[in-house]
Amino acid sequence: MTRFLLALPLALIATGAFAHTDTQVGGFISGFTHPILGWDHVVAMVAVGLWGAFLGKPAIYILPVVFPLVMAIGGALGVMGVPLPAVEAGIALSGVVLGLLIAFAVRAPLWVAGVLVAVFAIFHGHAHGTELPGAANPFAYGIGFVIGTGLLHLVGIGFGMLIGSSAGRIAVRGAGVVIAAIGGAFLFGLA
Repeated sequence: MTRFLLALPLALIATGAFAHTDTQVGGFISGFTHPILGWDHVVAMVAVGLWGAFLGKPAIYILPVVFPLVMAIGGALGVMGVPLPAVEAGIALSGVVLGLLIAFAVRAPLWVAGVLVAVFAIFHGHAHGTELPGAANPFAYGIGFVIGTGLLHLVGIGFGMLIGSSAGRIAVRGAGVVIAAIGGAFLFGLA
């Protein structure tokens, strides 16, 4: 719990998104910071871990593994130049939908949760993949963004561990409301 409390401020002080631009990206550090510095990615990645923790075993393990695996497929589609409509809307909707599922304490079956997380992972991966060919070191960039994504999932899981108490359940559901609101802000161009 101490480690989680020490890591939480780092997730909360992330700055505005520099994602999805036509700028040249670097290697590992660029890939690692990409999901951490963009609130559109932060809320979705944290939400995956948070919802997994809320759903309990085995979702707490499966959802944070499904996301980066399927994100890699979306990344490959982006690298190959396969068009995917409404990528930014899909990313924003991931925050809205996952946030609302947490806020309303929805206990979806594991296969439904896995499919939903996988669909959103395609959009996040595609956004990363379109930047990958311009990276100075695409392999290092890819490894960096997978690790950054995993750390954000762990933040969500850590916060989700609070569901063991009634105050913790309220805090987790409240975090779902905040996640949905931030996702909505991105969806409607307010952020």
